[in-house]
Amino acid sequence: MSAISSRQRRTFLESVRLRAQPLLKKTWEVVSAVSVRVKILGMMLGLVLLLGAGVTWQVRNSLTSAFYAQLENESITTARDLAARAADPILINDLVGLQRLLLETQENNPDVRYAFIVDKDGQVLAHTFGSGFPLALLRHNQAAPGEHHRMVVLETESGLVWDTAVPVFEGRAGTVRIGISDARLRATIHALTLQLILMVVLVSTLGVLVAVFLTFVLTRPINDLVQATRRVAQGDFSPRVPRWADDEIGDLAEAFNAMTAELARADEIRREREQLRRQLLEKVIATQEDERRRIARELHDSTSQNLTSLMVGLKHLETLCDNPRVRLSAEELRGVTARTLEEVHEISARLRPRLLDDLGLAAALERLAHEWQARHKIPLDLLIHIGEERLPVEIETAIYRIVQESLTNVARHAGARSVSVLVERRGGDVIALIEDDGCGFDPAQSPGERRLGLAGMRERAELLGGQLTVESQPGRGTSIHVQIPIRNP
Repeated sequence: MSAISSRQRRTFLESVRLRAQPLLKKTWEVVSAVSVRVKILGMMLGLVLLLGAGVTWQVRNSLTSAFYAQLENESITTARDLAARAADPILINDLVGLQRLLLETQENNPDVRYAFIVDKDGQVLAHTFGSGFPLALLRHNQAAPGEHHRMVVLETESGLVWDTAVPVFEGRAGTVRIGISDARLRATIHALTLQLILMVVLVSTLGVLVAVFLTFVLTRPINDLVQATRRVAQGDFSPRVPRWADDEIGDLAEAFNAMTAELARADEIRREREQLRRQLLEKVIATQEDERRRIARELHDSTSQNLTSLMVGLKHLETLCDNPRVRLSAEELRGVTARTLEEVHEISARLRPRLLDDLGLAAALERLAHEWQARHKIPLDLLIHIGEERLPVEIETAIYRIVQESLTNVARHAGARSVSVLVERRGGDVIALIEDDGCGFDPAQSPGERRLGLAGMRERAELLGGQLTVESQPGRGTSIHVQIPIRNP
């Protein structure tokens, strides 16, 4: 039975714990959701109210017990004193004197509700009831002969009455009875309770004022720290918070200021390095384009002319010579020279298409699309809406190189069946969109060659204040979105 009772107890405690957990969790969620200021005010006010209510209850109970004990003692003392003074008038049958004695006793003690004297046979000799004596009162309390006193508590419409009966000459001369009311006592206790409640209200008000001041002292620097932290999170390292006091919060403010100062220095160094990197990258790209332009011009102007002259010479040699073998060799050499000249033109166009410099972006992209489609046998849909006004040279170069690199990646890696390229002017921006229906890839896990190509395209866009976004999933194709402002901020 002991083991079963212990198991049942553990089961009961576990069930209570499981039921209490959601309530505790909900309570904590509510408490933790309020601000520190509300928490401090709530704790201070709750503590003051709890302490005030406890003190009020304790003082009221102590005073009530003391006052009622004093009331009982007063009832006994007054009744015995009246019994001693009423002995002679009873023995000489002085009813007028007894009546006067009862009235004097009632006048001198405001707590006396009534007083009366009965003889040994139970007949009322004198009383303080003006309109008539209530005979039912006689049976509520009777003191036995020789008894010191007897007290009972009577409930009346106006409150409790302590009725005390004291025998006179051990009951041979009669009995004195006095009723002491607690009306004045209850009024006194009520007044004291109101004073205590008023004191609690005053102390609570003072506590709230202290809590408000305390929360201001504590939460104001914390709020400053929160606001400054939000600005730092947005990239602004200039805010500094004042040191309110020489305490832990003041140390926190100093540490925060030191941290923001270090972050500002680090951000300045990062900006300088980024600026140097951008300048170096711009110079590298500009130098690269200049070198490509120079090589392309030399290939077109010098090498192409030499190869053309060589073809003309071979053609002339072929017409002058009658030897069939020599003519066949000259024809083969002329074919090799023609193919070489075509490859030189293709290399020159890849390095720096003259159409881009002479006629602009639209003509260069159309030539690129035509040659790429002829070379790779993949349908390409090209749409260009940039107006008749030419774009800045650096933007035309960047858009052309990005489209060129994208088409190269499609040919090498995508395995696409079709490609679409859109270039248009939207407000103050130039938008380029290159999409294919190929195998797609994960941009975060792309191969090194493709990652470097994407990084180069992104750097070209960012150097001009634009951005490049790649959207792709394995088996879902690839979409490259480029947006470059026409006027670089």
